[in-house]
Amino acid sequence: MMNSEWGQIYKSLGATPIINAIGSVTMLGGSTPVPEVKEAMELAESAYIPLMELEEKAGSAVADLLNVPAAYITSGAGSALTLATAAFMAGDNDDYIQQLPNTTGMKNEILIQKRQHYWYDRCLELAGARLVDFGSEDKTTKDDLERAINENTLAVHYYAVEQNIDPNALSLEDTLEVAKKHNVPVMVDAAGQIYPLENLGKYVRMGADFQCIAAKYLGAPQSTGLALGTKEMIYKLSLQSFVGYEGRRIRGVGRPQKVDRQEMIGVVAAVKRWMSLNHEDRLSKSETMTMTIINGIKDIPSLDVSIIDNVIGHMPFGLRIKPNSNANFKAQDIVDMLKAGDPPIWTRVSVTGKNDDFIDIHMFGLNEGEDVIVADRIKSVIANKNN
Repeated sequence: MMNSEWGQIYKSLGATPIINAIGSVTMLGGSTPVPEVKEAMELAESAYIPLMELEEKAGSAVADLLNVPAAYITSGAGSALTLATAAFMAGDNDDYIQQLPNTTGMKNEILIQKRQHYWYDRCLELAGARLVDFGSEDKTTKDDLERAINENTLAVHYYAVEQNIDPNALSLEDTLEVAKKHNVPVMVDAAGQIYPLENLGKYVRMGADFQCIAAKYLGAPQSTGLALGTKEMIYKLSLQSFVGYEGRRIRGVGRPQKVDRQEMIGVVAAVKRWMSLNHEDRLSKSETMTMTIINGIKDIPSLDVSIIDNVIGHMPFGLRIKPNSNANFKAQDIVDMLKAGDPPIWTRVSVTGKNDDFIDIHMFGLNEGEDVIVADRIKSVIANKNN
């Protein structure tokens, strides 16, 4: 609920706080650590600890909670992807570890389905690896993967989107079958696959060598993530650690990707909480906030409003707003008008790449009472636009 202290710390710097109706996007701050995580992080400040030891112990605790062989806490899911590619290339060879991103002498090609390219696959290239497409924009088959594998193939990458499964993409099951036949590792970007709970670690249990998770979705700081995998894989990944510069005197690619001790403890607390959380209550709260906005704007003649009732993944429920034939404005006009208000409400036009003229509003970033503010503001800006 907004009060006199809302956003004041930002205003004191001359910056403008906003209401986040987009969701868990990094550019707006990503997430707010939950109270249990904040408390654990504060307790972690009471003492220093060798971080190589804490990396191992915290990772072991997470692995036990998620029923996977091994885990490692990273500075976000993107960091996990970069460290994983470095680990696949350099392994436990310290000379190779310090040679990256120069990949001379190493396998460095990561196969990715052409129709699975996405904005964050850039993280796979930062340590020196190269992305190689297989399949077509229309469909991917097992034969496509068979033909793509060669002596330079480092790994096969798979992008997991359980809430919107692509029937024309090669499934993970088929990917694993072909890759394992050729002894090629499989890595899975499952950053948002945090619900249902079995998805946390599912891909590793299916046979993938690695999967990443964005810990911000679990209530941890947005600058944290998880690498899950086989014991061998996570050990090699740990050799790229930022603390290796001092702890091992080996300069891996992970140095810029620091995770402080408070964050490591915070991630463990977040995973513990998430695995025991009453998710029916969590989902009910998101649905209630969604319906508050829908009921507030559903009678606006120039808008078509529908519920997003998905509960899989990291942003459950939400609503879609689409100007209809009665409208004298586009979705981008709504975005601009909401952003121009006080306080600004941030939304965005769909980023599907299909030129769709609609806005999706998610509850992830809304505080208590801000659902009412969003509904009232939408009614207000549309009324003003029609006058």
